[in-house]
Amino acid sequence: MNNTYYIIDFDSTFTKVEGLDELANIALAGSANQEKVVAQIRSLTEQGMNGEITFSEALSRRIELLKANRSHINQLVDFLYTQVSESFQRNEKFLREFSDHILIVSGGFKEFIVPIVTSMGLKEENVYANTFVFDAEDNIIGVDQDNVLAHEKGKVKLLSSLKLDGDVYAIGDGYTDYELRASGLANRFYAFTENVKREKVTANADHIVPSLDEFLYLNKLPRSQSYPKSRIKVLLLENVHSVAIEAFKREGFDVETHKGAMDEEELSEKIKGVSILGLRSKTNLTKKVLENADKLITVGAFCIGTNQIDLKTCTEKGIAVFNAPYSNTRSVVELAIGEMILLIRNVFTKSNQMHAGKWDKSANNSFEVRGKKLGLIGYGHIGTQLSVIGEALGMEVYFYDIVDKMPIGNAKKCRSLEEVLRVSDVVSMHIDGRKENTNVFGKREFEMMKDGVIFMNLARGHVVEVPALVEAIKSGKVAGAGVDVFPYEPKTNSEPFENELRGLPNVILTPHIGGSTEEAQEGIGLYVPERLLEYMNNGSTTGSVNFPEVQLPLLRDSHRLLHIHQNVPGILAKINNIFAKHHINIIGQYLKTNETIGYVIMDISKGYTNEFIQEIKDIDETIRFRMLY
Repeated sequence: MNNTYYIIDFDSTFTKVEGLDELANIALAGSANQEKVVAQIRSLTEQGMNGEITFSEALSRRIELLKANRSHINQLVDFLYTQVSESFQRNEKFLREFSDHILIVSGGFKEFIVPIVTSMGLKEENVYANTFVFDAEDNIIGVDQDNVLAHEKGKVKLLSSLKLDGDVYAIGDGYTDYELRASGLANRFYAFTENVKREKVTANADHIVPSLDEFLYLNKLPRSQSYPKSRIKVLLLENVHSVAIEAFKREGFDVETHKGAMDEEELSEKIKGVSILGLRSKTNLTKKVLENADKLITVGAFCIGTNQIDLKTCTEKGIAVFNAPYSNTRSVVELAIGEMILLIRNVFTKSNQMHAGKWDKSANNSFEVRGKKLGLIGYGHIGTQLSVIGEALGMEVYFYDIVDKMPIGNAKKCRSLEEVLRVSDVVSMHIDGRKENTNVFGKREFEMMKDGVIFMNLARGHVVEVPALVEAIKSGKVAGAGVDVFPYEPKTNSEPFENELRGLPNVILTPHIGGSTEEAQEGIGLYVPERLLEYMNNGSTTGSVNFPEVQLPLLRDSHRLLHIHQNVPGILAKINNIFAKHHINIIGQYLKTNETIGYVIMDISKGYTNEFIQEIKDIDETIRFRMLY
């Protein structure tokens, strides 16, 4: 055990909240002036923490406003158990191991601090805080004035009286914590910003620590994370769902978001220093961008397709890519069904006429979907669901896919694209966006269709020649069209949409919203971060589109080495020879390969040298190496 003492604040450091503020909120629950009084108390807390008024003044004025009793403190304690800061929860082992040298020094109150910190392994005798004064009915009527912490520069006076023999590091979020450093009683002051960041405090800090992990890393202390996640940058583009943003923030990552897409030049610059990238369909992750990605570990496509990502280069650089192959399937299918019914019934045209003041009550060019033939080009997740619902509506379903697929229900598998086109009353595109599919649908394919066909493209914009579709609509070959995707799409909502399909009759144009429902986006926002976090935290590659899939057990009491290498013979032998040379015991070993890379994971005991790690990294075929613990 070293001879260093760690002075830790409680409110907004050990816990996410200010205890006295929350006590007021509990005590005044249901009161007409609850909101007003709590706001006044929070304001006084902030003024005191920022050093704008003295701590003793802030404390006395808050107590005057507080109308609480001992029963409210019990409720507060129950609440605070759920509000321990995430990084403190992760590092409970450190708190217990170093409990003799950890002191909680707070302007808060022992009545609610002691139960929380002792439950995490700290010692009650090492808690220095204020205490309440109660009346005969257990109402809080004041603060023990004999306690030095109730007065100005109380923390300084207390620490001076303790005469600690050794280095002292202070960790906190308020000005009173900095005063320990300013007085010379603390060797260093660490401004803790996981829960709140106060500029007047951070400006005076020796170090700014966004989490306890960062503090432990800087001081080479035992910790739950091999590398602080606060140092790992996440860049999320194209307005991904808020649940995804919260998932990364909850884990302690440094998260940056952008509402729109980025072009190649902008992303080439922005990608520098980024370890995790999240994007949707409008951002192209090109080879040029990836050449600038100096720290990129993994990419999440918050959509079904990955054609916008250079998977080959990602694989060669050891960057794992994940997507959401199922999460928005239902939303796309429902839009396709809705548009199909509107187009067959000619509802869109009728609606436009009504808005223009024209009443045209007739059945001309208005049909039921029942009995019609639905042709699906592509029979993947979306195509199969659309098949099931179309059949439930009474339609006959025909499909064509370049991959041999088993029909669902009564759907009929066609041997060629031409066979589907010649029989279908409705043709719906559901193929992927690979380069080989560019303009796969053109004048020739439209000429194969029935006259008066309904055509829908909810797949990818570049798979259909737009001029050929325009010509087919104008000639009457296509009686109605629903298009959700386009060869060029605006990168932001402020950019105008330009396309030849604008203004054509019985044409529904939607701005690539097939998967844009709250349910789908939330589902994707939950699913993709889960895959990315599994890979970052555990090494599991389940759901990766370019890495060998490995589902790993949780890491327990060992260190995990993740080695990505070129898939050539003899790599595992080289790795195992290094283990044998250094007498390292392997607790578990897992290996999967694909045609490009090999991915080997090794769980080992903690007794190893830096020389051993360097030899593993120096294997010629190594692409990327990571260590987790």
